Amino acid sequence: MDLPNEVDVTASSPKRRIRYQSIAEDVRRRIVDGELQPGVLLPSESELSGRYSVSRVTVRRALEALRGDGLIDSRQGFGWFVATDPLRQELRELGTMESQLRAVGMSSERRILSFSFVTAPPAVAQTLRDDEVLEVRRLNLADGQPFAVVTVWCPARLGAQLSRSDVERSSFLEQLPVEIGGASQTIGARAASEETAKLLDIPVGSPLLVADRVTRSADGAAVLISRHEFAAHRTEFVVELPAAVASGLGPAGLRVLE
Repeated sequence: MDLPNEVDVTASSPKRRIRYQSIAEDVRRRIVDGELQPGVLLPSESELSGRYSVSRVTVRRALEALRGDGLIDSRQGFGWFVATDPLRQELRELGTMESQLRAVGMSSERRILSFSFVTAPPAVAQTLRDDEVLEVRRLNLADGQPFAVVTVWCPARLGAQLSRSDVERSSFLEQLPVEIGGASQTIGARAASEETAKLLDIPVGSPLLVADRVTRSADGAAVLISRHEFAAHRTEFVVELPAAVASGLGPAGLRVLE
């Protein structure tokens, strides 16, 4: 984002108050005009300081004013970003990412990054019971903004009839020649790699929410493995926890990793 280059003044000068306000107003205008979309990261305080030719103290004051107005927010590992309500993904039933986005009135787009038949990684081969798989890596966008990096592995025998355009158009769940019976999903956290950070337009090392899913057919056979990587400030998972019956409260659904 190109910002005007103006001269900072001393802390005691009344012009300093006007200066931070002018920075805040410039960023505010860009947000209101839609130039800066919800969820988009702002340049770092250091970068803003250089672009506006002011001290970081002045930049911080402008950003804090905008946060007070609810226009921007910050989070450890990300820095400052245009305020947005995280997409709430409810884990009640198996569904597609597109259906989740449509449910909250957001547009969805798929961009296929790679499509190839490969030798399955050992863990994938063990779960799918197939040494050759169709591996598809894609970027999902929500309202035009990077939302998730997804990698899917499918047994070659099931994916043989699928083309790159097929998986760009719609979900594996809607195209596999088997009846889908359900899935198990594990959600964890990790830091964004350089490649993933570039795709999601976030800093390297930023926190990710990672959902690993194994989808099974109606007869219980594993037919898909998928990994979904989300920037942690753009999504959250919601699980309904009904109270246990007479026997008392049941397990919390947590598993400690060693």
